[in-house]
Amino acid sequence: MMLLTITRKELKLLFASSLIWIFLAGMQLILAWVFLGRLNTFLEIQSQLTQLANPPGVTEVIISPVFSVASLVLLAVTPVLSMRLFAEERRNHTLPLLISAPISISAIVLGKFLALMIFFCLVPLLIVILAASLLTGGILDFGLLGSNVIGLILLASCFAALGLYISSLTSHPAVAALGSLGVLLCLWVMDIMTIGPESATRHFSLFRHFENFNIGLIDSFSLAFFLLFTIIFLVLTIRHLENERLHG
Repeated sequence: MMLLTITRKELKLLFASSLIWIFLAGMQLILAWVFLGRLNTFLEIQSQLTQLANPPGVTEVIISPVFSVASLVLLAVTPVLSMRLFAEERRNHTLPLLISAPISISAIVLGKFLALMIFFCLVPLLIVILAASLLTGGILDFGLLGSNVIGLILLASCFAALGLYISSLTSHPAVAALGSLGVLLCLWVMDIMTIGPESATRHFSLFRHFENFNIGLIDSFSLAFFLLFTIIFLVLTIRHLENERLHG
């Protein structure tokens, strides 16, 4: 019950900010621009695609690249959205009151995490709405579309859990944002620098695992990696705040 109360409180604070609506409008503009660009490309090469034995469909040519761009947009947006979750509470001296209240630390952390995830789920929803417009003149691969939706939500959960943990370490939201952005950029660079399919860094790259979902492959290892990454940083956040509650 307290979990839902905290989630509702965080959602109200989140959507009360004009910055959130600016982010949503900006994301929609970026995704729509990429969508229209890929649609134009598809129409230009459609006659050539018909000559192939197994030509890629609209979902592969148009929608999958939009999800790829959305993953980078989330990388840039997450630090700004997650920075205030605990850092602002600490700066305003309300965090000691929150963690000393008769509420479990797990409920506090998970409530803030769920609120952020509900917002992040709007991103794949916007893409699905764009994809639905293609049904008027084409056929969608719902399996590939579903794989991308699942992959993007799992990737967003990793970003959110990491941002939440870093926000719990400082009383300065700007420091939390820069810290989250720095770590996420390192993960992105790790993806770019990965050489060869058997490279060790490949197994630790969030974006490499997302690529499996992006091409329609729901890989059990990638699924487990995303879930484990999220759980580890949520547990770290809970343990850090529990230690703070015990030692004041």
